Amino acid sequence: MIVGAGFAGYQCARTLAKKARGAVEIVLVNPNDYFLYLPLLPEVAAGVLEPRRVSVSLTGTLPGVRLVLGQVTGVDLTSRRVTYTDPEANTGTLGYDRLVLTVGSVNKLLPIPGVTEHAHGFRGMPEALYLRDHVTRQIELAGAARDPAERTARTTFVVVGAGYTGTEVAAHGVLFTDALARQNAGLRGDRRPRWMLLDLADRILPELDPRLSHTAHRVLRKRGVEVRTGTSVKEATSDGVLLDDGSFVASRSLIWCVGVRPDPLVASMGLPTERGRLCVDEYLAVPGCTDVWACGDAAAVPDLTRPGQLTPMTAQHAQRQGRVAAENVAASFGRGTPRPYAHHDLGFMVDLGGIQAAANPLHVPLSGPVANVVTRGYHLLAMPGNRVRVAADWTLDALLPRQGVQLGLVRSWSVPLDTATPELARVPGGPEESGDHHQDGERRQDAGRRPDEGHGRRPDGEPPRAARSGPAATPPSAEATRPPGEPPSAQATDPNAPHRPEPPNHPQTPQESQDTPQDLPRSQDAPRPEEPHRPGTSTPSTPQPPVTQQRTGGPPHHGGRA
Repeated sequence: MIVGAGFAGYQCARTLAKKARGAVEIVLVNPNDYFLYLPLLPEVAAGVLEPRRVSVSLTGTLPGVRLVLGQVTGVDLTSRRVTYTDPEANTGTLGYDRLVLTVGSVNKLLPIPGVTEHAHGFRGMPEALYLRDHVTRQIELAGAARDPAERTARTTFVVVGAGYTGTEVAAHGVLFTDALARQNAGLRGDRRPRWMLLDLADRILPELDPRLSHTAHRVLRKRGVEVRTGTSVKEATSDGVLLDDGSFVASRSLIWCVGVRPDPLVASMGLPTERGRLCVDEYLAVPGCTDVWACGDAAAVPDLTRPGQLTPMTAQHAQRQGRVAAENVAASFGRGTPRPYAHHDLGFMVDLGGIQAAANPLHVPLSGPVANVVTRGYHLLAMPGNRVRVAADWTLDALLPRQGVQLGLVRSWSVPLDTATPELARVPGGPEESGDHHQDGERRQDAGRRPDEGHGRRPDGEPPRAARSGPAATPPSAEATRPPGEPPSAQATDPNAPHRPEPPNHPQTPQESQDTPQDLPRSQDAPRPEEPHRPGTSTPSTPQPPVTQQRTGGPPHHGGRA
């Protein structure tokens, strides 16, 4: 059994299927039926690629592997059983003979006031789709706005974290908004949309060769992106962000790319960890656990090429670790011999959009169009499917204008920053809202909060998360439209009801992040205003008191990314 279908899990399943040739049953448990090629996700958010181009079918590309759609919520190592919740909130258990944990990572959280309520991460497809719609909507609303201050705020985008993801999001995003602004008659003659890239490090891409960092910085600066190193966010509000240098930036868009942390399922297992990652030996086996392996972002894999250090949390390592884990699982059945994991990195590549990129394949520094060709060629070779479709989208983007359309299918409250399942958009009554899931009593940070809790009315018409210290406004529910005199429903009066299709209106309980920053100040969040009544809906003659519900958490993330 393989838990998670990110880079490590997908490669493990693929290698095992080739080696087993039907001799054993291979079960892959994952919340989605696709493998997400994360390196190209910024191009989905920028409208270059369509979402299905970077989503590779698991059943279509993994013959001989049985897919179980579900989020793993607990692992019983003694009885060798895994508990999971399927997309329809039904729970089940599966037995295993060999277990490979590849649950990946989630957004890293820091207790900075307002960030959890007003920022959005970038770890899954729902977040990319939301960002694409949100950016398009802000440009369109700015074109219709008469207030210059509002127009400036809507065309200002702040990205926090100048690593791989943050740099690529800013690089592709500025090209996207420039194209949208040129098409918008209301913005012609105005200044270009403003993009800011913030990081506490002294340079962007601090983990890469300084030459690559310099190339990326030069490209971003030429496009007008304001790169502020040694700077971070002190507080976030619905009107903008307060930086730690005391300046305030009016903005409606805060994109959180500060890094990742191991999936919360790792901590729930009660096994030894290092830096939050599950301890494994050089064979990727979990010490003290029979027939259990772990790899990818969730595993603290010793780096044999750099004694005393751990392998970085990159797709390059995760993919190769998945292959080694599969070979070692096969060896446990008598096919082959186990081997330790060792890999020298082959270089890094950063796609900067257009014809620009920074790369050092085999540690040869490249920049400009040549680096772009190498980068895209590498991605096409690394993708397990959809290569022709991806290449076709790249060709069409080079020949045709960018499409500026927002569909509004993913709302703000569907992609909270503090979710442990960034690959799933939250829905009312979804499995992320149900019951206890960890055997040790730990629950997911964001469960227990309805999709609408902590959301006020934003000027762009979306219900974003409001400060947790005050009551939250929500989209109209069944209780909001209940005729006067009719008794409230069970879902409105009982916060523990198993099925709650209508989001109730109730306050939140403050909660601290699991991560502790070293040098970030704290301050108090301010409550968001209540949402105004929507035309066309009725309200009870006597207001119903809010139901106070303590946030108790819920299921952790269960499938993974590498």
